[in-house]
Parts: sequence; structure tokens; C-alpha cells
Amino acid sequence: MSEDVRQQIIALLPRLRRFALGLTGSRDDADDLVQAACERALSRLHQWQPDTRLDSWMFRIVKTIWIDQWRTNRARGEHVDLDSIEPPAGSNGRHVTEARNTLEVVCRAMERLPDEQRLVLTLVSVDGLSYEEAAAVLEVPVGTVMSRLTRARRRLYELVENKPATLARGRN
Repeated sequence: MSEDVRQQIIALLPRLRRFALGLTGSRDDADDLVQAACERALSRLHQWQPDTRLDSWMFRIVKTIWIDQWRTNRARGEHVDLDSIEPPAGSNGRHVTEARNTLEVVCRAMERLPDEQRLVLTLVSVDGLSYEEAAAVLEVPVGTVMSRLTRARRRLYELVENKPATLARGRN
């Protein structure tokens, strides 16, 4: 059974990476977070209940490690290094620049969301989890997911549309 579970974890890697990227805002940090989560899951595989969802268990592990790391690193700010994102070959420079600018504004706005809103927004809007799946990962009722998501989307819209100077320049 453990080999089958390991194969399932491997199949989850792209989803875990997207989720981790949404949490960390950095590809390198996301990869490190997913690696730490996989290490923890494999070392504690005996704790996983076969009659439960493996993806929810893995998302909870990623979330827990991220929270632990975030608390440890609270003093220093994290940000997305947009210069490290390479445009696809043959792309229109103007479109790439506009997309990078939009991505930067959205990433900075997401950083300003409360953690519980950013988590639910990442799970539902970035990774595509259903409300029920996100509720299982976050261990909260579905109604809580729905209200947090509504507040997160509303606040993100306000931040992006108003584009305060702090979003354009970066963190204070």
C-alpha cells in the first residue's frame, strides 16, 4: 500500500506546488515547502488514514509547515521576484510587461490579505478546490470558507482597483 500512496503523492505534486506558490509567492520557497511537506508525509505515512482523502492530508501538511515558517520569519518580508519569471519565447514584450505589472499588483495585494483569506483564496481560486475540499484542508465549516472567500475577493478587488502607492512601491 505504501508504494501506491507514494505514487499518489507524486501525482499531487503539481497541485501542492501551485498551492505552496500561492502561499509563499516565491517559486524557490514553494519548492522548498513542498519538499518539506513530502518529507514529513513520507516519514509520518503511518498517521494517514487510508479511508480519508490523501490530497486534503497533504494540503494540511503544506499549510501547517507554511504557518510554522511564516511565524518564524515574520520579522522579514517575503516578496515575489518578478525578474526571475521568464516570458515564453516569441512573446509580445508589451503584453509580458503588462502581465508582470498586473501580477506584481495582485501579489502585493494578496500579501495584504489576512492569512485566513489568502489561504482560502489560494485553495479555491488558484488550485481549484471545491468549497468542501477547502473546508476539509482548513478544518473549518464550508460556510466559513464561503464567507472568507467572499471577503478575500472583495478586498483583493478593492486593493487592485485602487492600486494604492504602497502596492505599486512594495511593502512598507
